[in-house]
Amino acid sequence: MKRIAILGSTGSIGRQSLQVVESLPERFRVVALAAGGNLEELVGQVERHRPQLVSVGDEKLADELAGRLREKGVAPLPEIQWGAAGLKAVATHAEADMVVSAAVGVVGLEATYAAVSAGKQVALSNKEVLVAAGELVMEAAKKSGVELLPVDSEHNAIHQCLRAGERREVKKLVLTASGGPFRKTPLAELEKVTPEQALNHPNWKMGQRITVDSATLVNKGFEVIEAHWLFGFGLEQIEVVIHPQSTVHSMVEYVDGSVLAQLGPTDMRMPIQYALTYPERVASNECRLDWKALRRLDFEKVSTRRFPCLTLAREALRRGGALPCAFNAADEVAVGAFLEGRLAFTGIARVIEEVLWRMPRKRPGSIDEVLAADAEARRLAREEVEKLAGKAESQKAGR
Repeated sequence: MKRIAILGSTGSIGRQSLQVVESLPERFRVVALAAGGNLEELVGQVERHRPQLVSVGDEKLADELAGRLREKGVAPLPEIQWGAAGLKAVATHAEADMVVSAAVGVVGLEATYAAVSAGKQVALSNKEVLVAAGELVMEAAKKSGVELLPVDSEHNAIHQCLRAGERREVKKLVLTASGGPFRKTPLAELEKVTPEQALNHPNWKMGQRITVDSATLVNKGFEVIEAHWLFGFGLEQIEVVIHPQSTVHSMVEYVDGSVLAQLGPTDMRMPIQYALTYPERVASNECRLDWKALRRLDFEKVSTRRFPCLTLAREALRRGGALPCAFNAADEVAVGAFLEGRLAFTGIARVIEEVLWRMPRKRPGSIDEVLAADAEARRLAREEVEKLAGKAESQKAGR
């Protein structure tokens, strides 16, 4: 039986990970959970799984969680911790065989790095881990002798396709992108896109930031950076294509011309189960591709004019140092400003570009230095947002 710890248990990936665990009770046992502030969801998870350790956002939430669990008759209570120390404790729990890294944002970086350093197998969903600190994390994984198993559908697909051949036989990796809601929107209209329109993804139901990132293709930029670190291929061997149906999750092209593609429904439980049960494949009664509904598979070249953020991501990886970390931080600030109505949709790319230009390239030598670079990039991004917001106000006043 595999013992599981989950970082971000009340988020989308965390909840679906527990669904997979519950569907295979003879294979998994939950020993530790880390969440933020969604106590209602967390209480139910603790009731069902009875972990030994639980972590929440702060001390006040920890006290409230203990009270709610007593009211529910949960006894004995699990050990309850909080904050960064609590996250790290969950990630390095002595009995955990695998850690699901699903905490959103850089908050999960330090804990995931600790898990890898402690020799835990990691099912990785948190994009920031490899985008912000890919070199450090992969060095720690190599030193500990552990493999990072990707949960994101695209990297999970590549992981599966790579099992068909030797590394030397691979010509390139092909990541697929849906193109989001603005794949065919006239370029002149993108400036006026609203948050409501950007959050209307045609294929997936996701959190707000990742949905906007899908509309700008920032998410695919993240995935190019992640693929580089996860699989060890250079930028010239990582391609992105638009695939509106999101049925082919990604592909690997081999030197003999063969292309292997992984197809599946738009259901994250499938890649989660693959990561949790690897190297085995286990029967699933719920995740199935509906062949009758599959009418066509379309593929298109990515427009760099429509999706400049993908070019910026590749440039950040090419230049290296702290720039991939800055790319992520600047995007998060810019997306937040866009959702608040303070920045135009097209302003997201402008903010990222300016931050990459202003950011020092120095390679972070530790997680603390990564976090410092993240903080500096956010400061620069906030400055750029205010500049663009001020310029927009001036233009309105001049009309």
